[in-house]
Amino acid sequence: MARRHKLDTTYHDRRLARRLKEDPEFRAEFERQRREIDQIDSIVRQLDTLREQAGMSKAELARAIGKEPSSIRRFFTADVNPELKTVAAVADVLGAEVKVVATKKTRARKARSRDRRAAA
Repeated sequence: MARRHKLDTTYHDRRLARRLKEDPEFRAEFERQRREIDQIDSIVRQLDTLREQAGMSKAELARAIGKEPSSIRRFFTADVNPELKTVAAVADVLGAEVKVVATKKTRARKARSRDRRAAA
């Protein structure tokens, strides 16, 4: 019987924690990438929920958008960065649409910029 060894990541975890604490540029980039990943994961989870609610298998969805079933399985299960074209096609087949919504931070930044231009 083969033994499974748990990967010890404590050194890397400590190193990451130290860099996040000591390097503001590294921390900002890390947080930006984390937000990107979270947004992509959220979209994929929502599309998978819609697929399940529609009673559609991954293979059926793949056929509906002209993709190989394996690519749609990876789309929903692997840590991938899906093509926007595929995201839009999946959403369309499931009766949904993909939208970009400005965050409160973006709206506040835009308002400040507008106020500066008006003051000039």
